Amino acid sequence: MKDLKIVSHTKKKIAIPISDGMLDTHFGHCKQFAMVDTEGETIIDTSYTDAPPHQPGLLPRWLPERGVTDVIAGGMGQRAIELFNARGVNVFVGAPKLSPEELVKGYLEKSLLFSANYCDH
Repeated sequence: MKDLKIVSHTKKKIAIPISDGMLDTHFGHCKQFAMVDTEGETIIDTSYTDAPPHQPGLLPRWLPERGVTDVIAGGMGQRAIELFNARGVNVFVGAPKLSPEELVKGYLEKSLLFSANYCDH
């Protein structure tokens, strides 16, 4: 795996793939995204948007067009990670199946534990 550059943002819009209010571990096939706006270590707003139909390479364009700076996911293919990074979007994979608010709170507090990226494509 290549070394990935992390881009620092003071204000963030963090996208989390969800189904039934919890992290959807299969990023590309989720039903919705939680879009969590943060400033520093504070959650400012959370909104939800329906995901577009699955199409390889679409989400790494679609999410940044909506202002996303970071993605927290369970698993994601290496090519998608590279496409996000090329657009300045940080990707964190291996997140546990929690609510968007719990994930972002843990991420901002640096207490969220990430495991392996279980996506094999």
